[in-house]
Amino acid sequence: MKKISFILMFSLFGIVAFAQQDPKAKQVLDAMSAKMKKTPAYSADITSSMVNKVDGINEEFGGKITVKSDMYKLEMDDQVVINNGSTVWTYLPDVNEVNIDNYSPDEDEISPSKIYDAYKSGYKYMFVSETTVGGEAVSEIDLVPNDKDAQFFKIKLYITKNDKNLKSWTMFDKSGNQYQYTIKNFKSNISPKDSFFAFDTAKYPGVEVIDLR
Repeated sequence: MKKISFILMFSLFGIVAFAQQDPKAKQVLDAMSAKMKKTPAYSADITSSMVNKVDGINEEFGGKITVKSDMYKLEMDDQVVINNGSTVWTYLPDVNEVNIDNYSPDEDEISPSKIYDAYKSGYKYMFVSETTVGGEAVSEIDLVPNDKDAQFFKIKLYITKNDKNLKSWTMFDKSGNQYQYTIKNFKSNISPKDSFFAFDTAKYPGVEVIDLR
């Protein structure tokens, strides 16, 4: 379930549609996007939870995300996902196994490197309210895809009013699951090398490589 939840994190949803785009929501989203485009690389701690109230599921995981341009590295206790813009490695430490696949933007639409621009194509957006998350003032915005057959029907964004950072987001799927992600300890003063976004088998003796390309 943990592995699936983070794969789903980089997909996107669908079913409801708003009559028109909300200019107030667009103003907030544009400010967030513009700020992130000026940030060449960043890292942050990330907390994820998967909740299904009907089935009584409430799972929580933590880790670290590092992003540079179209590349990212997501480090969790149960898996590490690395994307260099053309190849994706998913390493499972419990079994010392790495799966290698081609990166497809169509299938990985809402990756950490693209979530800040997701609203610009294929989605409706609406300003919901001004509220607080973790004691910080945020703008609450809903995104809904135009594709009614998409797996997820809504994503809820919380963007800080003060500095226009994406503080957290929740994705809702049709089976009743809610995937929530919260960003903490955001750092933009980093300069990771491109080699950081590739899996080095030499660092994992005995690793089983499964190449799916």
